[in-house]
Amino acid sequence: MNLPATRKDLMIVNMGPHHPSMHGVLRLIVTLDGEDVIDCEPILGYLHRGMEKIAENRTILQYLPYVTRWDYLATMFTEAITVNGPEQLGNIQVPKRASYIRVIMLELSRIASHLLWLGPFMADIGAQTPFFYIFRERELVYDLFEAATGMRMMHNYFRIGGIAADLPHGWIDKCLDFCDYFLTGVVEYQKLITQNPIFLERVEGVGIIGREEVINWGLSGPMLRASGIQWDLRKVDHYKCYGEFDWEVQWQKEGDALARYLVRIGEMTESIKIIQQALEGIPGGPYENLETRCFDRERNPEWNDFEYRFISKKPSPTFELPKQELYVRVEAPKGELGIFLIGDQNGFPWRWKIRPPGFINLQILPQLVKRMKLADIMTILGSIDIIMGEVDR
Repeated sequence: MNLPATRKDLMIVNMGPHHPSMHGVLRLIVTLDGEDVIDCEPILGYLHRGMEKIAENRTILQYLPYVTRWDYLATMFTEAITVNGPEQLGNIQVPKRASYIRVIMLELSRIASHLLWLGPFMADIGAQTPFFYIFRERELVYDLFEAATGMRMMHNYFRIGGIAADLPHGWIDKCLDFCDYFLTGVVEYQKLITQNPIFLERVEGVGIIGREEVINWGLSGPMLRASGIQWDLRKVDHYKCYGEFDWEVQWQKEGDALARYLVRIGEMTESIKIIQQALEGIPGGPYENLETRCFDRERNPEWNDFEYRFISKKPSPTFELPKQELYVRVEAPKGELGIFLIGDQNGFPWRWKIRPPGFINLQILPQLVKRMKLADIMTILGSIDIIMGEVDR
């Protein structure tokens, strides 16, 4: 009788780019010895759209609708960073009311992003119920966005020197109602998930990153704070008006997938605290700096020439970006979202380099999954929280 021979050689498996747990078009080439991961190589670039090059051939106002396609779950942050750069280059003051409204929108966007991290992350490790629960709250956030901006996901709401439109009548009360309701929702998530023995079995002690390691890899956001470092750009840089609100940086010291989950759950409740304080203290006044309309306008652009006169309406005024360079950053839900910007006394930026948090955080994946089981890849990748739109740009 012929006995089946046991194969000893390694197996190479393609995970993605169509796998539903890849959160986009990420491809992992995984080398397996049975169930154990020997090696893992991420392959990027399936969603590369040349966002940086497009930025260098557009004015800031023309480019604003594009930016929401980087991280399409935290769209307000991409808009915020896009207008922050020119505002700092041109030293443009943002009115107090606009600054408060921006903070409210950013924190709502942070909640929506963390919710849509939580649902698929739980689905990845085998819990379907939270996946349906998170859409309930996320739809309410999107209803608020739709009422204020006219769009649910791609808002195009921020402008250089302010915002596009003031909050509609009754919006503040609706948002306060949402805050009260959402706090009960977070308690429900914690009851359902945090002490669940199956969940703890899957995430505790999986994907541990030490304090030194997390700094050396340049990780940011919940990845950094889950490894015992209290670093939040809202506290460090004091941009917008975050210094005026009372809130705490959420952090854990274990550095595993459970710690990253707890940091994000904590951040959602802190965001609600910031929103409530901003809504109660929102000042009156203008919602945009009207002086920016006549700020450093491009002299006699070619679009005003005779040839173009009958083609279309006159385009909106373009800002001349001063001849200097600048790095601006915000604390996005996934980490430090930054832009390196070089102006050249022109309407278009000379250089526009995006520092996406997901791309930097993804670097550590091969190291985290080595010597783990195949099923742990999903847990570790999910806990990193990537969006391929910003990873590939």
